Amino acid sequence: MIAAHKRAIEIFLAEPVLARLLVALNGDGEETRVVGGAVRNLLLDEVRSDVDLATTALPEETIRRGKAAGFKAVPTGIEHGTVTLVSKGQSFEVTTLRRDVETDGRRAKVVFGRDFAEDALRRDFTINALGLSRDGEVHDYAKGLADLGERRVRFIGEAGQRIREDYLRILRFFRFHAQYGVGAPDSEGLSACIAGREGLAGLSRERVRAETMKLVVAPGAAVTLDAMMGAGLLMPVIGGVPQLSRFAAVAKEGGEGVYPAFRLAALAVAAREDGQRLRERLRLSNDEFDRIERIALALERLGGRIGLPSIAELRHVALGVGNDAAAGALVLLKASAEEDVGRGAQALIGELARTPPFMPTGKDVIGLGIPPGPQVGRVLETARHSWIEAGCPDGAEEQAVFVKAALTVTS
Repeated sequence: MIAAHKRAIEIFLAEPVLARLLVALNGDGEETRVVGGAVRNLLLDEVRSDVDLATTALPEETIRRGKAAGFKAVPTGIEHGTVTLVSKGQSFEVTTLRRDVETDGRRAKVVFGRDFAEDALRRDFTINALGLSRDGEVHDYAKGLADLGERRVRFIGEAGQRIREDYLRILRFFRFHAQYGVGAPDSEGLSACIAGREGLAGLSRERVRAETMKLVVAPGAAVTLDAMMGAGLLMPVIGGVPQLSRFAAVAKEGGEGVYPAFRLAALAVAAREDGQRLRERLRLSNDEFDRIERIALALERLGGRIGLPSIAELRHVALGVGNDAAAGALVLLKASAEEDVGRGAQALIGELARTPPFMPTGKDVIGLGIPPGPQVGRVLETARHSWIEAGCPDGAEEQAVFVKAALTVTS
């Protein structure tokens, strides 16, 4: 694997900002390596996002060297040994080597060290324990290269012990399997997750949310969530019965489903109360909850019927929740339907997207002699309804006709 990626490693290490940083942080008794996900993804030919580094230097020395090389130093987690160095729009988290001295199942207490092997072996999975030194050598202390080649996510050391150190690793095990694994999850890891599942209750909702949102958009999310369900580990996370077949259909087709909130809705939402439950259970952001709630409302309005809605019905729903939520709800209904209904749903979504905007405003209504107040809104609402029923004609003059007609209905 390393030989096949030798050129990619050379190109990566030659990137100007990274190369300048490694020169600054290495030498005079100190060593710094690229570690974790950047090395893993480089060897998998997958997209790299963050580049993290581990160093023997203490945080104060990291800051001194970084500033001397023209980097801005931000003490993002200095109590844990982490300094973020920034230059030309690129940022790098640089963390002093550490070793655990105490864990409580949520956070570890650490002391600084100088042993790269010890630092690597305190990590969660073998594929995350790889390091890359400035000379291009890949350091593998946990047989991560073999697991990477087999696309296997495996805990470092005894799986149960790794989980007891931080119960979030249960969710990370499934999230990383969904992203990088193939086949069934590692049996030892799965058994340890089942044995330690009570520890999930002690985790912060924010941490659970972060892992869940990454899991539902991973390439292997559908089969991984099915494995979690079989192990009794999915319902404790989402707090309800999952819609696994619907989720699998949505995940297979992609498209709209790349949005985490939509994927979560596909997995766990059938009615508005489901959205409320997820908001509380996972501490969803306001934007995430708003998207899910609008989809849930659209599902309630579109569900309970035989066959598909008409384009007029779909547009009326979209008027209240937005085009994206109406289309998302129709995708979910389609995912649970027969294939011919699915094709019809796609046609409806396309027609909804081509709906022209309704241009009249309250100012136009007032211009026709209606004083400011609630009646202005009623006139516009009536006009929009009639406009939708008429097929949504485009053009200011054509739409103004519906406003004038609404005046007589609402007066």
